[in-house]
Amino acid sequence: MKRVRCPKCDTYVVFDETQYTDGQSLVFVCRHCKKEFGIRIGKSKLTGIHSERTLDEQAYSQDYGSIVVVENQFAFKQVIPLSMGENEIGRYIKGTNINKPIETSDPSVDTFHCVIKVEKTKTGELRYTLRDAPSETGTFYMNTILRDNDRIRIEDGGIITIGATTLILRAAGNKEY
Repeated sequence: MKRVRCPKCDTYVVFDETQYTDGQSLVFVCRHCKKEFGIRIGKSKLTGIHSERTLDEQAYSQDYGSIVVVENQFAFKQVIPLSMGENEIGRYIKGTNINKPIETSDPSVDTFHCVIKVEKTKTGELRYTLRDAPSETGTFYMNTILRDNDRIRIEDGGIITIGATTLILRAAGNKEY
């Protein structure tokens, strides 16, 4: 099953891509806003711009680790690669200016909820630090709520809860989740 996002309201339309052949054009009508839009099935001609790798492959190709979204209303796994510096995490809404959006309809996740900072120590090891944005519902690390000024070091496998959504930190090089 594939999902495409409505260009007007960002609602997903789900369809079975195995029923169609490469090069075939499809037209969809968004059930939320009634916008009609089309797509073409097949590989992108912009291979230099758009990578054909899966989310997992993208996450593993990064040297900075990732977060795994293990719980959300859409019930699909999300792997979000981390980058060096501040990774701003929150709920995706069209026009949001964060660099690591989570696709969820969980209203208790703010559009800018927390930050995971990735930096190298003097010995060259990666260090992960978590802080709240601050958010309305708070950020929890291993069931402990962070206050607005708290900065906490997080380790591989650490459980972060934002709203009703749970994230697991996967440190660089760890592919076990």
